[in-house]
Amino acid sequence: MQFTTQIPIQAGSPQIDYNSRILSLGSCFAVNMGQKLDYFKFRNSTNPFGILFHPQAIETFISHAVNQKEFTEADIFYHNERWHCFDAHSDLSSPDKDTILHNLNHAILNTAETLKNATHVIITLGTAWVYRNTASSSLVANCHKVPQKEFDKELLPVEAIQQSLKDIINLIAEINNKATIIFTISPVRHIKDGFTENQRSKAHLITALHTVLNTEHRTLNTAYFPAYEIMMDELRDYRFYTEDLVHPSLTAINYIWERFAQAWVSPASQPVMKEADAIQKSLLHRPYNPDGAQYIEFKEKLSARIQKLQQQHPHIQF
Repeated sequence: MQFTTQIPIQAGSPQIDYNSRILSLGSCFAVNMGQKLDYFKFRNSTNPFGILFHPQAIETFISHAVNQKEFTEADIFYHNERWHCFDAHSDLSSPDKDTILHNLNHAILNTAETLKNATHVIITLGTAWVYRNTASSSLVANCHKVPQKEFDKELLPVEAIQQSLKDIINLIAEINNKATIIFTISPVRHIKDGFTENQRSKAHLITALHTVLNTEHRTLNTAYFPAYEIMMDELRDYRFYTEDLVHPSLTAINYIWERFAQAWVSPASQPVMKEADAIQKSLLHRPYNPDGAQYIEFKEKLSARIQKLQQQHPHIQF
C-alpha cells in the first residue's frame, strides 16, 4: 500500500561532489540546507549577508557582490543601540559603526570571490511580500524592528519577480558563466502575513520562477528542486512541522535533504558523506573515563580516520 504521493525528481547535472564549490542564498530554509552541506563537509558558503527572504533582496545582494560595492556610513543607520543596514540581516548589525562596515564589506568581497569560483549556487525564495521604506522608497531586506509606520507592505507582482530572477542569473553569468543555479521555493509558511496571503505569495514565486526557467535563452544552466512541493504533498501532515506549525521539523528537513542528495549529489560522493557522518557522530562521543585506555585508543583511531579523509580531501576540517 502507498500512503503518500511522491514527487518525481530528475537527477541534476552537473552533480555536486567534493570538488564542487557551493553558495547557498535565501530564506531560513537555505540555512537548513546549508547546514547539511556543512555537516557533510562540502565546500559551501551560506548567506554571507544573513537570511534574505525575497527575490529583490537576493538580487540586490548579488549585484553588490558582483560590482564589489563599498559600504559607507551613508548605507547604515542607528536604531535600538545598534547599527544596521537595510540590505542585510541583523546578523551583521553591531553596536560599533566600524564593525558593521567591516562586516558588510568583508561579506561583499568574500561573496564576489565565492561567486567567481562557484560550481553551484542554490537560491531559496521565501516570500513575495516586501517592505518599502517610505523615506527612501527602497525595498528593504530586513526592517530591523524599525516601527512599521515607516514602511509600506507590498506583494511583488509576478512580472517584477521574473525580472529579479533574470537579473540574478545575468549578474552571476557576468563573473561566472559555468555556474549552475538551483532554485527552490521555501516550504516555510509565512502565515504572519495571513493564510491566503501566504498562498498568494508562494503562487507568485512559483509562477514567476517557472516562467523564467522555461525561457529558452538563458545565460546559465538553471534547475528547480521541489522542496515546497515535497513538504506540501509528500509530507502533508503536521507531525512534520515544529511546534510553531510553520517550520519543517528536523525529520522533514532530513527527508528533503535526502531527496536533494539523491538528485544532486554524485554517487561517488556517498562513501565520503558516510565517513564524514560517522566521524561527526564519533566527535560527539562522551566517555565515561576520559583518561582510560579504551578512550585513548578510540581517540587515536578517530584521529587516523580524520587524517585519512583529509588526505583524500584536504579542504575538509573537523
